[in-house]
Amino acid sequence: MNQQVITLTHPSKKIQGTVQLTGSKSESNRALIIQSLSKGQVEIANLSEAADTVTLNRVLQIASDPKPGFNTIDIGPAGTAMRFLTAYLNLVKGNFILTGTERMQQRPIGILVDAMKEIGADIHYEKKVGYPPLKIEGGLFQGKDRVKIKGDISSQYISALLLIAPALKKGLTLEIEGELTSRPYVSMTLDMLKSVGIEHEWTSNAIKIAPQTFDKQTIYVEPDWSAASYWYAIVALADANASIVLPGLRKNSLQGDIAIIGIMEHFGVQSSFESDGLHLNKKVIDSDLSLFNFKECPDLAQTVVVVAAALKRDVSFTGLETLKIKETDRIAALQNEIAKFGAELIEDGDTYHLKTARVYQPEEVTFDTYEDHRMAMAFAPLALVFDQIKIAEPQVVEKSYPDFWNHLQAQAFVID
Repeated sequence: MNQQVITLTHPSKKIQGTVQLTGSKSESNRALIIQSLSKGQVEIANLSEAADTVTLNRVLQIASDPKPGFNTIDIGPAGTAMRFLTAYLNLVKGNFILTGTERMQQRPIGILVDAMKEIGADIHYEKKVGYPPLKIEGGLFQGKDRVKIKGDISSQYISALLLIAPALKKGLTLEIEGELTSRPYVSMTLDMLKSVGIEHEWTSNAIKIAPQTFDKQTIYVEPDWSAASYWYAIVALADANASIVLPGLRKNSLQGDIAIIGIMEHFGVQSSFESDGLHLNKKVIDSDLSLFNFKECPDLAQTVVVVAAALKRDVSFTGLETLKIKETDRIAALQNEIAKFGAELIEDGDTYHLKTARVYQPEEVTFDTYEDHRMAMAFAPLALVFDQIKIAEPQVVEKSYPDFWNHLQAQAFVID
């Protein structure tokens, strides 16, 4: 899928079958850092095929055997890799320039850098203060074992620090200031560490991890609930009797995006865990829920906004604060693209109101993706609602779900 623009149609509007999703990108990236810190004790099964994970795996190999002088680590558009490596590379006995795409160099990293400096890390900014690229001199000599960090910016900063904590000579206590955004992702990090023998104490707003060694274990990576969310959208927008089976997803998942189950009940998708996987079935619903909170699952927001707009549901959303500093400003991107078929997303303080009175069937529409994988995958299901849609830069899906277009074709989407 290297075309600049693809055309999607779905003549039958019928959806039925099984889709095998790749491993969770969120779990995979954490597992790779854990594996690298474990000194061979931890192995990984069902690693994600997402480009971000492939990139992180590759650069960790480079970092494991650094050359003299400064080694350039270019993570491209991989945001999680940038955050995790900003912490991890300080523990490696080597020197690094950590950089990424132009957009990555516009995404803030200062809060995490400040925390690492407080611990004793030798990090400097190569260009603009507060942003990549970063100059990191490894072999950290730890000073402090307690740092404060804001909880409402990015949970990845917190996870980056927690992942390295057991490998620090003094361990680490994180004091989280203010409200914690995306709490399930922090819980995921702690649960994955616990699965390989790393204990923690979480009291009030402080998380403490003492210096510890990793057990010899294999981490099994669950399929990706974020990827599953697009199939919820597809079932919601398909004809009656739509049904999809997603093998391997767990009822007790570590992933915060399992919240899609409860959200999509209000848009006509029923979920049931069976022996062969998670079953999604379209049903007639009568929901008057008008406010959805994405504080703990912000990666689901684009998908749900698009579904609600297509179904002409005037609803409101909160918990979208972090969307403006993602791969793109996802709020602005959503507003631009849903306007192409008459929907509006109106900002009202911390709440966003979706207005659908003017939604119409466009004769021809091209949705831009803003170098953002989730934009492409959130808008693709609209081929079930409109006669034809076009998606610009379809290759962006490689970041998290490289088989997305192949899976759509297997479900009778026609892609030209």
